[in-house]
Amino acid sequence: MAAGGGLAYVGTVWPEGHCGDVNSTYFNEGDLVGVLTTQPLGRPLDYKAPEGGCWAGAFVEVPLGPRKVVGVVWGPGQGDFDRARVRPVSRVLDVAPMSDAMRQFLARAADYTLTPLPAMLRLATRNPALGETPAMRTIYRLGDALPDRMTAAREKVLAVLEEYEGLSFTLGELAEMAGVGTGVVKGLVAQGAVREEEAPRDGPYPPLDPDHGGKALTPDQQAGAAALRAGVRSGRYGTTLLRGVTGSGKTEVYLEAVAECLRAGRQALVLLPEIALSAEFLARVEARFGARPAEWHSGLTTTERRRAWKMIGEGQAQMVVGARSALFLPFRDLGLVVVDEEHDTSYKQEDGVLYNARDMAVLRASMADAQVVLASATPSLESWANVEAGKYARLDLTSRFGPAVMPAMAAIDMRVEDLPGASWISPALQGAVHGRLERGEQALLFLNRRGYAPVTICRACGHQIGCTQCDARMVEHRFLKRLMCHQCGETRPMPETCPSCEAAGKLAPVGPGVERLAEETERLFPDARLAILSSDLYGSARALKAKIEEIASGGADIVIGTQLVAKGHNFPELTLVGVIDADLGLQGSDLRAAERTFQLMRQVAGRAGRAEAPGEALLQTFQPEHPVIRAILGGDEEAFWAAEAAERRAAGVPPYGRMAGIVLSSPDVQQAFDLGNHLARHDAPLRRIGAQVFGPAPAPIARIRGRHRVRLLVKADKSAPIQAALAEWTAQVRLRGETRMAIDIDPQSFY
Repeated sequence: MAAGGGLAYVGTVWPEGHCGDVNSTYFNEGDLVGVLTTQPLGRPLDYKAPEGGCWAGAFVEVPLGPRKVVGVVWGPGQGDFDRARVRPVSRVLDVAPMSDAMRQFLARAADYTLTPLPAMLRLATRNPALGETPAMRTIYRLGDALPDRMTAAREKVLAVLEEYEGLSFTLGELAEMAGVGTGVVKGLVAQGAVREEEAPRDGPYPPLDPDHGGKALTPDQQAGAAALRAGVRSGRYGTTLLRGVTGSGKTEVYLEAVAECLRAGRQALVLLPEIALSAEFLARVEARFGARPAEWHSGLTTTERRRAWKMIGEGQAQMVVGARSALFLPFRDLGLVVVDEEHDTSYKQEDGVLYNARDMAVLRASMADAQVVLASATPSLESWANVEAGKYARLDLTSRFGPAVMPAMAAIDMRVEDLPGASWISPALQGAVHGRLERGEQALLFLNRRGYAPVTICRACGHQIGCTQCDARMVEHRFLKRLMCHQCGETRPMPETCPSCEAAGKLAPVGPGVERLAEETERLFPDARLAILSSDLYGSARALKAKIEEIASGGADIVIGTQLVAKGHNFPELTLVGVIDADLGLQGSDLRAAERTFQLMRQVAGRAGRAEAPGEALLQTFQPEHPVIRAILGGDEEAFWAAEAAERRAAGVPPYGRMAGIVLSSPDVQQAFDLGNHLARHDAPLRRIGAQVFGPAPAPIARIRGRHRVRLLVKADKSAPIQAALAEWTAQVRLRGETRMAIDIDPQSFY
């Protein structure tokens, strides 16, 4: 035992119970341990425990052939071959061990998604320098001397250091928290009142104060916050669907649950669907709790990722705001998971390990005795059905916060609009935009298509320019002067002649993208300031964040955007939303087409009228009588979900049935089809559980990155043990050469 009652672990003293877990197994030197690595080897490998022993869950470095790789002590070794040939663990890494609950979560998630366990571990070890000695940085602490002259600015710096005694800050952090310039801090260093020293870069995050900046809540919000706080206080698992109209203050309500989690000394995780949302959200968290939480997303530097990973594992980060992969961080004591905009399709990982972060959040929380809050203005049908079945609790916020009211919604019937060819903004919508501009308000024109035009066609021979690697048309991006494939990312310069017939001057765009819409908008509204929000127009997440902040502060009159604008941004001066093609999402055979169109249109419309000015949403449609369009305009969400649920239940499809997608891919199309036909003929494991197999058939996008894609769909009853049957079924085949197989449990897309 170490001084103070903790357990000494490789030079670090972890709090009692955090050396692995209280009940974690300890292995003495020479004991056989099973070490799971991220290498594709299927199972843990046997090693001998190192000098000084190790705990289950320890991160270790082990020899594997000529290399040394990082792994986790998963449990006792199997001892199924000559012990004399077993090599010892090279060293135990100086990071917090992986908890028993985390190891169980990874194993359960691997079983559910039919993912090899090493691939699942790879998600949980995304610290880019796990075994390296951390870099040093200059930090600032309270010194021993007093300054010769006290000023208000100096008082602020010393007050921060006294309030957070024992913690260290970088120069920028300390200056920002005190609200002073860095020169003030440096002056105090010169006086000895502040001490400057070198320390490892991976330091703790500033503590969050749950009682710092709570806002006055409406009665609706108070009731919701009280229910969520009670759930957190229970210390037990539970999931709550927090449904509230856009602008109703869902964030303030679930931040009250975060505050309760902090009071209980547990960690909280808030998942966001887009990195671009994090800047505004982090500012709200800082205002609420007095300091910034840890972040986790692809926009972080290597140093920031390493610090976040290590501090979360040591319990030195109370709250994390992150993208879906944050679910796999090594929390010591996770007490709350919030999935904001829980309906958003970006929570589904569509390559590598195929998982839905919303569902994995529920699984992880259930294993950590934590609460889950699923927040959305337009919940997924899966969550709605779980509420109806009594699995989830439900809280409703029915009115907008403050003076704002929901926007008025109406359809523009494009069948009666006099619109010239190659134009997409109807006269009715033009008039509405003019009216908003005259009042100094913002308008949003929404089109869910990136680029300039989705198709480029030769008017001489009819050739459509396609990707050489995929069965997909290349999209013209005129601002970049290039064609781009939205499947594989291949780009090439815009050709001057037709690649097929070599005719010059005959290539023409067909259909609109946001760039082409911007061109038309500029022509119609020459004095307006335009801003385009499309993810491919910004080189970094920071650049996109900066543009969103500029728009929110009134830096544009007309915003033209893709679905990126629907994801929780707050534009206070925006009072008109015009949807250019409300019918776009209703095309195709996707079983979720109606649901997604309903959600997207309601989310986009919710951008209007966020402050005192009343908002308006106009939907351009050729099908104003379509049931989904009528449901969007009518706003009767419960009726829409009930009707959609009845259709899905009758068809036996999710959430009232189980589905799995199997995609076989190969450079040789015949090999992929031969394998698919073999599986279809030998489907006895699936027939035993009453499942049906459809296919093989070419996938809707039959070739991506030069690989031909063949798809099978499996459909089963809700209660059928589909994972076990799929594992037995697919184990019959051996993949040869470059043939690959991906199994997608609960597919969200069918491309």
